[in-house]
Amino acid sequence: MSGTDIAAGDACAVPTPQDAVACALPAAASLHPGRTWQGPNQQQRFGILRRAKSVAIVGASNNPARASYFVATYLLSSTAYDVYLVNPRESSILGQPVYASLADLPVVPDIVDVFRRHEDLPGVAQEAIDVGAQTLWLQLGSWNEEAAALAEDAGLSVVMDRCIKIEHARFHGGLHLAGFDTGVISSRRQLLGR
Repeated sequence: MSGTDIAAGDACAVPTPQDAVACALPAAASLHPGRTWQGPNQQQRFGILRRAKSVAIVGASNNPARASYFVATYLLSSTAYDVYLVNPRESSILGQPVYASLADLPVVPDIVDVFRRHEDLPGVAQEAIDVGAQTLWLQLGSWNEEAAALAEDAGLSVVMDRCIKIEHARFHGGLHLAGFDTGVISSRRQLLGR
């Protein structure tokens, strides 16, 4: 049965494999034209989060309305990560000391989580490389293929356009796979510490 037969006849008929191609969902590339970089899959992102011991948040803010403040609050209160906040204009956020740059941190962070403007991302990628970080993580809405290529060429893992808080919570039972709160309240101790 061809597509015209379906339109003219039984609209509930199961299309043949050839007809099904016309019903396929658009590819992710068409949703974001110009994006060619392919990020790590779900299992690889889980591995990045499991191996990490420390996270540096570049562009941390003292403003509770900012996403970086919310993410810092989550990471400090709900994970075992050592969290370092980076912002040259702040001295303290959430009772934590704030460092002017990645080079000023007392440790080499495993993950550099970035909340900066698009044009600043290649520079932050270079800073992450210079300090020896393992992963460059660009938050939701951040996509810079130049920064990704720079970091990957230096051996860093790269995650772009994903929230580390959402990913961590989803992998550890705090969110449904779609990113929504599960609403499950349990006294069962969580086995995964990171």
